[in-house]
Amino acid sequence: MDAAEFRRRGKEMVDYVADYLENIEKRQVYPDVEPGYLRSLIPEEAPEEAESYEDVVKDIERVIMPGAASPACTELETVMMDWLGKMLKLPEDFLAGTEGKGGGVIQGTASEATLIALLAARSKIVKLIQADHPDRSETDVISKLVAYSSDQAHSSVERAGLIGGVRMKKIPTDDKFSVRGAALHKVLKEDRAAGLIPFFFCATLGTTPSCAFDCITELGPICNAEKIWMHIDAAYAGSAFICPEFRPLLNGVEFADSFNFNPHKWLLVNFDCSAMWVKKRSDIIGAFKMEPLYLKHDHQESGLVTDYRHWQIPLGRRFRSLKMWFVFRMYGLKGLQAYIRKHVTLAKEFESLVRADQRFDISADVVLGLVCFRLKGSNELNETLLKRINSARKIHLVPCQLAGEFVLRFAVCARTTESRHVQEAWSHISHLASELLQELPH
Repeated sequence: MDAAEFRRRGKEMVDYVADYLENIEKRQVYPDVEPGYLRSLIPEEAPEEAESYEDVVKDIERVIMPGAASPACTELETVMMDWLGKMLKLPEDFLAGTEGKGGGVIQGTASEATLIALLAARSKIVKLIQADHPDRSETDVISKLVAYSSDQAHSSVERAGLIGGVRMKKIPTDDKFSVRGAALHKVLKEDRAAGLIPFFFCATLGTTPSCAFDCITELGPICNAEKIWMHIDAAYAGSAFICPEFRPLLNGVEFADSFNFNPHKWLLVNFDCSAMWVKKRSDIIGAFKMEPLYLKHDHQESGLVTDYRHWQIPLGRRFRSLKMWFVFRMYGLKGLQAYIRKHVTLAKEFESLVRADQRFDISADVVLGLVCFRLKGSNELNETLLKRINSARKIHLVPCQLAGEFVLRFAVCARTTESRHVQEAWSHISHLASELLQELPH
């Protein structure tokens, strides 16, 4: 959509809302659809090719309005999470379908998804231990619990441990900034010997500092054998897994108990939209379920209805699946894949510009849309370069520390970024680097 069409469509949508409000008394107060009504009205998977805006808008009246607020809100979310799961080629265990034990839910952020997974894992292990040892109190069990993550994991993972009241240990990474099976195995052995209870591991696919990937094909079998909940946080990188050439990065997901990534980061869906799947939804529902009389309804024990209030921290929720439905249909799978590939190509273009300049080093493998680089020299030199880049306010870079080195990060993540922007950014960085190096004593 260009700006002119966006203006036109925006006005049309305001008219639609105004007409709805003006004629609201002609509509039913309560929907008369049967549970599961929506799934049969739309395809089983996302379209390959883009569809027209007119066709999507027509379907609001046909598909959404008969189900008023909650049936439509809930059922579209279940189907959209299945659509997205199929785009990623997730194992069947994670899809709801009509008879599956797993399923997807939209959380607000990856931070929430990690916390939900950790709390569900905590609840599960406490119940298991108390079943075998009825004399042990919940407080006693929780005091021995220990969760794990990569030393490259996002701070929100550590924060989940803080909120969940359990200790969180960081597993050291290899020279590619990836957690390997042997490193986890060593720590688990030590902690079990010390009387601790390992119960949760958060693997990261696409770390924040350098877009590194934990080796889940090694880590998964260990977690399964040790009965440790494995959650995968792929907040940024997950969007790329819709492309067959990047799907191998997700190999090992079959060992996970839960998986999460953010379509609002790199799949053109507006914030907030964090997609989370679980293999056994009963594990999450068991941790959060409460049924006061004022929240009871006719279908709640039928198995036909998903009560997402049991899958999350808040009780209320927004109709976030609508924006997924619009984006998936208006771009089509092929359009979304082309968008990801374009960004990766632009990052590779920037990488080649850096590699062609002998004054710079590439600090980590460039796999997706992130390039980690630095001037050869001290951390102070690179800190000064970054200050000059950001204070010029033409582009903005965020740094990281990798193996004790201060590193600059170039991320391609805007919908409208083109090759000329990459070229201009590099020209700007190169010019500032030249000025800085000329000032150094020879």
